[in-house]
Amino acid sequence: MPPCLEVENISKSFGGVKAVQGCTLSVEAGSVTGLIGPNGAGKTTLFNMVAGAFPPDSGSIRLFGRDITGRPAHELFHMGLVRTFQIAHEFSTMSALENLMVVPPQQSGENLRTAWLKPGLVQREEKRVRARAEEVLDFLGLSHVRDEPAGNLSGGQKKLLELGRTMMTDARVVLLDEIAAGVNRTLLKSLTEAIRRLNREKGYTFFVIEHDMDLIAELCDPVIVMAQGSVMRVGRMEELREDPEIIEAYFGGAPAQVEAPQ
Repeated sequence: MPPCLEVENISKSFGGVKAVQGCTLSVEAGSVTGLIGPNGAGKTTLFNMVAGAFPPDSGSIRLFGRDITGRPAHELFHMGLVRTFQIAHEFSTMSALENLMVVPPQQSGENLRTAWLKPGLVQREEKRVRARAEEVLDFLGLSHVRDEPAGNLSGGQKKLLELGRTMMTDARVVLLDEIAAGVNRTLLKSLTEAIRRLNREKGYTFFVIEHDMDLIAELCDPVIVMAQGSVMRVGRMEELREDPEIIEAYFGGAPAQVEAPQ
């Protein structure tokens, strides 16, 4: 498969600190690609640049061959690139269903003139959005909390809901930031299966930052290793775990930590 996301020689500094330097990588369309590395390797800074939080100091980023370098997040959203966060960003006082219904852009009901003059159009559109949101909740196994305020959900349920918000868009590439953080093992299994199904059944491409190496090994192929702001290796997790240079860079030469890094 051709790459859908290409990062070429990008760099970013904050003051005198070089967070990312000369980083080049690609993500193939239809893949679940992992991104690992020690704390301070530049993973989150890279994600932030790709997702439009801030531009790189140099280098370029392309989405399906189109230059998106420095484009803001709201423009990338409309181009099919969305991002989830380590800490879920739900609307806490709105229900799980309402959290999904507010996602689709340019809804007719958001325009006061249309709401007044074409109430039938607004009602039909809202009915379609509601039906879609119900389908997403069912897909994710969250139908039983549809009317629950999102702030009352568990950490794992919030992560599932955030994944559901990407399903309410025309997302093609999804950046996942530490999906396992704060999630119990039962819900993590549900979250992992949802990612697999979205990849397999709907053609989503996922780019995943994660510290849980077992999860990366189970979910991702290939895996990209970052260290000191640039790419160190790309390969299958089974191979990377045996690479002494990666063990040294990632774990300070302590192979026993490879199985369960914190």
